Amino acid sequence: MPTISINDTTLRDGEQTPGIAFTTDEKAAIAAALDAALVDEIEAGTPAMGDAEVEAIAAAMASAPNARVAAWCRMTEADVAAALRAGVRYANLSVSVSDRQIAAKYPGGRQEVLDRIARVVPLALDAGLTVSVGGEDSSRADEDFLYRVLDAIAAAGAYRFRFADTLGVLSPFATETTFRALRARTDLALEFHGHDDLGLATANTLAALQGGATHASVVVLGLGERAGNAALEQVAVAIPRLGMGSVRTVMHELTNLADVVAAAARRPIPQGQPIVGDTAFTHESGIHVSGLLRDPGTYEALDPALFGRERRILLGKHSGSASLRDVLAGMNVPPAALPDLLSRLRAHAERVKRSVTPDELVALLAVAAE
Repeated sequence: MPTISINDTTLRDGEQTPGIAFTTDEKAAIAAALDAALVDEIEAGTPAMGDAEVEAIAAAMASAPNARVAAWCRMTEADVAAALRAGVRYANLSVSVSDRQIAAKYPGGRQEVLDRIARVVPLALDAGLTVSVGGEDSSRADEDFLYRVLDAIAAAGAYRFRFADTLGVLSPFATETTFRALRARTDLALEFHGHDDLGLATANTLAALQGGATHASVVVLGLGERAGNAALEQVAVAIPRLGMGSVRTVMHELTNLADVVAAAARRPIPQGQPIVGDTAFTHESGIHVSGLLRDPGTYEALDPALFGRERRILLGKHSGSASLRDVLAGMNVPPAALPDLLSRLRAHAERVKRSVTPDELVALLAVAAE
């Protein structure tokens, strides 16, 4: 199976989430957590933003000795110079490839895009950078022109093309078809960068890998502009779990990584967030718990221990007698008292609109014993 490269852009696209701003120290801490998780590539920022960003990129590099640390740049000489000031060895040079964006941003039209690639990529290579080219708004580009862009990138000497679904308009079916066509057309490494406007970024990323992509561009917790990007933790876990390939990612580091990013972003992790959410491995439903107590695999496709986590069983409105017996084991509660206690427990959970705490269960036991 192929080894898929996990390329994180939390420090660049993730920080573009409305209302999020990382300090240099926070960027360094996030980079260190990404490095501990053996993320392959860290897109550390946009050096053209100025000296403070250059300093933050340098701090991220120092904190992540095991990762490729890259700068995001526009396809301009000035941005390449800024990347060199930051001291990076890798640069992702971005240029618009859809006619709508080209018309708004490049007076010279399609030819200007091709000319920029032919001029700026060799300049960056001559300066010692390893260069990837990103096609902004690739999902809305004319197919024939996109192929001309691929040819121009290869001729200029870049090693990878990043296909960006900038507005999140693709479906998984269209994404896989597109990447099969790209894979048949070029020997370049292919990366997918998906936005989540339709809630399909993770699905589209996996579809791109199924179609021949070799790199997945992701963000911790799915942060990013508007509705965000594909979530690193979801993509990294799904690839081996679904038999799509292998990743270097250290799974038991994902929870800490999510916590570090959430703290820096001042964004609480949603309780039900896959992999890293508080309730991702928590069970209440009586039918589920009854099966879990016999065989955890009945209702868990992922072993929480893989992520350094533990399974939790809570009592609530949908709990059954098996859950109650398990929680009360060793408390010498007569079996005949369980049906009434379960009824009281369910009624209490409905009133308080949450799971029942241990103290509340003791109180319910006391009432049942009267």
